[in-house]
Amino acid sequence: MKICFYALREFDELHFCNEMKKKYKIDFVYSTEYPNEQNISLATGCDGVSCTPCDMSAKVLKAFHDVGVKYILTRSIGYDHIDLAAARELGMKVDNVTYTPTGVADYAIMLMLASVRRFAHILKRAELQDYSLKNKLGRDFSCCTVGVMGTGKIGRTVLKHLSGFGCRLLAYDIFENDEAKHYASYVNLDELLRESDIITLHMNANDENYHIINRETISKMKDGAYIINTARGKLIDSEALIWGIETGKLGGAALDVVEFENGLYYYNRMGEVMVNPKLAILRSFPNVILSPHTAFYTAEDVREMVEGNFRSCFEFGTGKKLHGFEKSDE
Repeated sequence: MKICFYALREFDELHFCNEMKKKYKIDFVYSTEYPNEQNISLATGCDGVSCTPCDMSAKVLKAFHDVGVKYILTRSIGYDHIDLAAARELGMKVDNVTYTPTGVADYAIMLMLASVRRFAHILKRAELQDYSLKNKLGRDFSCCTVGVMGTGKIGRTVLKHLSGFGCRLLAYDIFENDEAKHYASYVNLDELLRESDIITLHMNANDENYHIINRETISKMKDGAYIINTARGKLIDSEALIWGIETGKLGGAALDVVEFENGLYYYNRMGEVMVNPKLAILRSFPNVILSPHTAFYTAEDVREMVEGNFRSCFEFGTGKKLHGFEKSDE
């Protein structure tokens, strides 16, 4: 068996690919670029293609199918970038990965603390030797009510780790979870929006929750609330978020993901004009923290993401289910 990796990072993922090649007896080739018309032929003779979030539309899938690819493997929990209907029609199997939720969960908590204590703003001013206190007043995190939207593995881990901070914890999910109930009270969405000082998103991106944070839901939030997003950019309507910040309805936001980030994040765009005006506006606000989709980025998680694709290819090819591999419900 053989996998063609696209957008492979030679400075971290390549090491783990070489390790998994020996472990699973599966060969691989790779490109550091995303799939495009010029490099799709690299996958000729490969059973699977491994990608990160990128254009995996029907046209791209058909091109891979035509060179013999049978499996589409994504090195991410989210798979909304893959046209599942087209893959099904082509008879191509699709799989995502899971990884230890602590990395993303702890990153989200870090963003919460940085937001309510205005830490990024304080650091920027300190770099300019401005040590005055005006506009640096923060909130006591332990006195905050935190609303967690989505109680899959990452959301539950956030709740578990937050339980040591003394915060009041609320949770919202269509499917309630017994473990989450140990740490938080489940409430309906309106109550969570109304009662939370901090709202953190841990949901998959799908048609049902597209722009679940919008002008209407922001209007229902407590004045001065903070929004944290380490899940998917599509969950937040950027225009509504900008309105919430500009009007002072929101106290701030910390976003590891944004709408329309494909083609931007993971590239060095230094000195270039960004074709993303909403992102440019968000960057201008002193109470908005933007990080370039790095909540997942720990050595442990990267290893699990690479291994997940090798494992999926092995299971698809042999029909043998390996023990200890559990799909993520995020």
